[in-house]
Order: sequence, then C-alpha cells, then structure tokens
Amino acid sequence: MMHSQDHFVAVRKNEQGDLVEFKTATGQVLSYSEALNRVEAGEIEHVSTFVGKDGGTYIRSNPDHDKTNNLDSLPLF
Repeated sequence: MMHSQDHFVAVRKNEQGDLVEFKTATGQVLSYSEALNRVEAGEIEHVSTFVGKDGGTYIRSNPDHDKTNNLDSLPLF
C-alpha cells in the first residue's frame, strides 16, 4: 500500500536563525538530523538535500519559484 509522503508545516530556529527542528503535517517534531534522514529516504515531499561549500549536507526546499513554501517562510513553532 502506498502512503502519501509527509511534508514540513513549521520550523524552529536557533538564535542564529538556523533551522534546528521541523514539524511535519502528521504532527511529528524532528531534529535536523532526523529530518535529514527522512528527506534522504524520500519520505518528505517538496524538499531535497544538497552538499554545502563546507561539505555538510543540508535540507532545502525544491526550487519552484514560490517563496511562500520555502523552509524559511514556514511558520515557527
């Protein structure tokens, strides 16, 4: 049975404005590393990962020219 993918509905940021936690549509609160694992496993829609200049792996919104669904635009929780 295919279940629909989850997606992020809110974010929590640290004092520097970096994303540190994600809330999913199903109500789960994921740490950055948990969210990264779920994104890489293909379980979260509308986002992907990329490797930054520092060699770290990060989560980003899929580019679709709609700024309102960017991770930084999601409500805080």
